[in-house]
Amino acid sequence: MNIPSLQNQVSPEEWQLRVDLAACYRLVAAYGWSDLVFTHISARIPGPEHHFLINPYGLMFDEITASSLVKVDEQCNKVIDSAFPVNPAGFVIHSAVHEARIDAGCVLHTHTRAGVAVSAQAAGVLPISQQSTFVLGSLAYHAYEGVAFRDDEKPRLQADLGNANFLILRNHGLLVVGKTIADAFLSMYTFENTCRIQIDAQAGGTLTQVNPLIVKGVAEAMRVQTGGMGGAFVWPSLIRKLDRLDESYKS
Repeated sequence: MNIPSLQNQVSPEEWQLRVDLAACYRLVAAYGWSDLVFTHISARIPGPEHHFLINPYGLMFDEITASSLVKVDEQCNKVIDSAFPVNPAGFVIHSAVHEARIDAGCVLHTHTRAGVAVSAQAAGVLPISQQSTFVLGSLAYHAYEGVAFRDDEKPRLQADLGNANFLILRNHGLLVVGKTIADAFLSMYTFENTCRIQIDAQAGGTLTQVNPLIVKGVAEAMRVQTGGMGGAFVWPSLIRKLDRLDESYKS
């Protein structure tokens, strides 16, 4: 696709955010977490305007570029003209989270096979892996209310999420809240692996659960493991990986 560059039409800060968000979409595709065109990753643009970046609806995640991302307001109205459509219904969940959580720089939502499988289990995430302990320290659940396109679901979703950074949408999928795009990606990497490990372990026999006291102390362990940097610790290596595959996301 020949998409005109927006680099000279936006601030340097917004352009870097666009590049990082496009990279995140490409990485989600590379790791096999996309669901054709049917999920979203949103990023808040810093400033008082309450503007956001979201994917052009209908593009595969491995097609998305910095310039193809669409800037929208809180009602998912386009702020900068774009030839691409947006999906207001798909933005309902994201706008609810951004509205309730000022710290939500990025909201990443998936419909992966393992994530949906665990979301359908009554017990939810089980404390059976090291990965699960990172999730359980900040995990919430939201009951399924059908396809999420109604604004009246927002208050219930916001109340269920609270201050948690990991959310299981029952019978639907996974969602993470990150202060940055890098934080959100690392959180989803951990969340997705938690669910994959759980499904595999359940197929293998009797499970051994982690001591609850260990789960309580895991937040500090995660901070130490990333040198206090969170997603920023791994993001440069992920960008190098992506650049080796295809740098077109930067356009």
